[in-house]
Amino acid sequence: MNNSRPQLFGMLAGLFLAAGLVLSSMLATTTWLRVKNSQFITSKGSVRRNVKSDLVVWRGSFTTEAPTLLEAQHKLQTDRSAVAQFLAGNGVTNIVFKPITIEKREANVEVQTPAENITRSEQRTVGYRLTQLVRVESSDVDQLAQLDTTPLVESGVLFTTESPLFLYIKVAGEKIEMLADATKDARARAEQIAAQGGRSIASLHDAEMGVFQITPLHGTDISGEGENDTSSLDKTITAVVTATFLLK
Repeated sequence: MNNSRPQLFGMLAGLFLAAGLVLSSMLATTTWLRVKNSQFITSKGSVRRNVKSDLVVWRGSFTTEAPTLLEAQHKLQTDRSAVAQFLAGNGVTNIVFKPITIEKREANVEVQTPAENITRSEQRTVGYRLTQLVRVESSDVDQLAQLDTTPLVESGVLFTTESPLFLYIKVAGEKIEMLADATKDARARAEQIAAQGGRSIASLHDAEMGVFQITPLHGTDISGEGENDTSSLDKTITAVVTATFLLK
């Protein structure tokens, strides 16, 4: 009984191996027949390129509050000067200050009417909050990526920053070269498949460009509309081409 079990496992392993070889042979034969009897072959090629962002959009805002609108405006002007001086001191140029937004601060106030000797609650304006956005576009991505605004906050300015937007604006100029490389990759794949049927590639019949995917470095996320990552300094650009070739 004990000797028969290893023999049984051996027979089963042999059967699975034989089945795998037969299946592989059938697939290869099917591919061969399909290539042999067709006039065209379609394959997909791709190319990936790692790049570093060449433009950064840096954004922040600062806020002041005061009982009157005039006081709030004066404080905002003082803070704006401090922000401009801080940025210029760190070598930042192309500074754009956006229009000021004004928000009334209202609260319920107890008011007594002398004639009626009645106290009632009324909503009144108790102050103003002013906010101004600042935006910088620069090709010095490393400088703005590392900019620390802590000293500005420590000086008394209520300053907050948003996550920088890292862009690669040269992608438009590189699309043609990348599509050509992706087409070459598609041809190389097609030649390998055609060789299984004893055929070779004659010429390119047509090609369809896929959407470009710009992802964080070595990223793999894709979408039908195309990814366009703006969160990462270093990125990977992927171009895909589906090409159909005439066989000979």
